[in-house]
Amino acid sequence: MNKEKKKSYVEEMKKVFSSNEAVMIAHYQGLSVVELDKIRSEMREHGIFFKVTKNKITKLALKETKYKDLEKYFTGPTAAAISSDPIMSAKILSKYAKSNSPLKIIAGFMDGKVLEAKDVAQIATLPTLEEARAKIVGILSAPARKFLSILLAPGSKIAILAHAKSKKN
Repeated sequence: MNKEKKKSYVEEMKKVFSSNEAVMIAHYQGLSVVELDKIRSEMREHGIFFKVTKNKITKLALKETKYKDLEKYFTGPTAAAISSDPIMSAKILSKYAKSNSPLKIIAGFMDGKVLEAKDVAQIATLPTLEEARAKIVGILSAPARKFLSILLAPGSKIAILAHAKSKKN
């Protein structure tokens, strides 16, 4: 790689790092190109940038970002999942690490903190933003559904309910 290409690679990586919230790092030694492409395409579906890195050049790009503490993890055959959704990145990497033993999660970075592999595995168990929203909507809509079922009940059921309430008071 000539000097000009290295400079453009560093600039591109700086932009990618600075425009995202989290980085998850994994070693991929032993994975085939087909397996890497599968991971990459699933990551892409969720808006995650998954890149097999050039370690020395990536370290140069990291030096001027908030991720500078991750430099020591960029050794060997390294890939980085860079995104605004750390939970989804962790979920996808954990899924592939369980099914493809050669993929090893090394570290991560989220909310200004370096994460160890066990921390990334814990994050992978959290619900995604979409799942959390669905649960909240379900909780909030449950009382409304009960009220609606009472309103839609036949008149006799409402009379029985009203009679039971009057005896209670």
